[in-house]
Amino acid sequence: MTDAVDAVEPAGGKESSDGDRPRPVAPWIALGIAVVMIGLFVLLVGADTGGGEDAESPLLGRPAPEAVGTLLDGANFDLSQRKGSWVVINFFRADCAPCIAEHPDLVAFVDDQDALGTEGAEFYSIVVNDSREDVEEFFAERGGDWPVVLEHEQIDVAFGVALVPETWIIDPSGVVQVRIISRVSEERLNVTMQQLREAYAA
Repeated sequence: MTDAVDAVEPAGGKESSDGDRPRPVAPWIALGIAVVMIGLFVLLVGADTGGGEDAESPLLGRPAPEAVGTLLDGANFDLSQRKGSWVVINFFRADCAPCIAEHPDLVAFVDDQDALGTEGAEFYSIVVNDSREDVEEFFAERGGDWPVVLEHEQIDVAFGVALVPETWIIDPSGVVQVRIISRVSEERLNVTMQQLREAYAA
C-alpha cells in the first residue's frame, strides 16, 4: 500500500493557476460598507444645520400658560409678569446632546439681544428634570449669563414639552407666537425675532 494522495484535477482537466483563482470578496464588501457609512454621515451632517423645526401647538396664538418657578439664584420667576417684553424660553437638560450643541448659539443670541437694549428679547432657560449641581456645572463650563428657572411647577408640562431642547417665543402681549423643536441656531432665532417684531409693529 502506498500513502500517495490522489490529485484532484480542476474542472476542464487543467491545473489551476493564480490567474484563475477567484478574487477575494471580503475587501469589496468592506469597501461598500465604508462608502455607505460615509454617505450616511454626510447626509446627517448636512441635515443638522441647527435651524430647528417649527412645530404646531394648540398654544400658538393664545395667551401663554401659567409659568412660575424659582431661578437658580433664588429669585422668583413668573412669566405673566414679563408682559411688555419679548420673551424667549428654552427648555433644556445639562446632559442633552442637542442642548449642549446649541448652547454657543444661545450665548451669541443673548448677546445680540442685549445689544438691542430695550428692544431686545428677554431669555430664560427652563431646566427639565435635572439637578442644581449639573446645571451649575453646565453653565460654569460653557458660559451663559441669563436667568435659569431651576425649580418650577411643571412648566414643561404646561407647554407640552416632550423632549428637550425646545424654544418658545412669547410676544409683549403674553401671546405664544413660535415653538421650535430641537436644536436652534443664533441666526434662526435672530431672523425669527426680527420678523416677529416687524409683524407685531405693523
